[in-house]
This record gives sequence, structure tokens and C-alpha cells, in this order.
Amino acid sequence: MKNILAFAAVVGLAIGVFADIQDPPGNDYGPTRKLGRGISNFVIAPTEFFTTVNQINQTEGNSAGAGYGVWKGAGRAAARHVAGLVEILTFPFPIWHDSYQPLLPSDIPYIHGGYAEFPPEVGNESKYPYVRDTHHDFN
Repeated sequence: MKNILAFAAVVGLAIGVFADIQDPPGNDYGPTRKLGRGISNFVIAPTEFFTTVNQINQTEGNSAGAGYGVWKGAGRAAARHVAGLVEILTFPFPIWHDSYQPLLPSDIPYIHGGYAEFPPEVGNESKYPYVRDTHHDFN
């Protein structure tokens, strides 16, 4: 019995000393976040269309917004819609890079071509004192 207690004490001490007490980066994403992201991307995907058309209209003009912006917005909304459906169907499983990371490429390294994790918000919200600015500055 003493050997078992001594072994348990040594193992407990080793785990306590060598364990990583910080929160690992992979902990930010899990199955519940993936399911929530999938539902929001599937349901609110059309906001990507309007936001993209508005951004292109403000940065490149009315003609570009009416032509190129419509097609780019429709493609981005469709991609978000499909990614949301895939994430809803596969939320219990870490399928993308063996993790629960988003399927769509991030907007951080790809400034003009990436996607935010959740769909864009449109319209006026009560937490803002004035109308929300729906375009991003492309400097």
C-alpha cells in the first residue's frame, strides 16, 4: 500500500511540475463553437452579399459595385452558406487540420479575400450611438 501511495505522490508531483498551466490555443475552438458558427454562417450568409456589394461600391464606385460586387458578393455568400452547412453536419468531429478551426480562410492574412469567422453584421444596432459603418477601410 505504501508503494502505491508513494507512486501516486511521485506521479502527481511530476504532473504538477511539468504540466502546462496555460490555456492551449486549441481550446478556443470546440464542437459547440463550431456548431454555433455553422448555424450563424448557414442562416446569416446573405449578409455577406450586401456587405460585399457595399464595400466594393464605396471603394471602387457604383459601376463596380453593380457588376463585380454583385457577383463577388453572391460567391462569398454561397461559400459561407456551404461552409455553414458542412460545419453543422460535422460539428462533433475535428475535420479541418484535426481541429475545430473555421473552414473558410481567415481574413487576417488574406485582407481582401479572406472571411471573418462569423458573418458580417448589417444595419443599425442599439449599442452604437449612430449608424454603423458597413465598409472597411482598404488603406
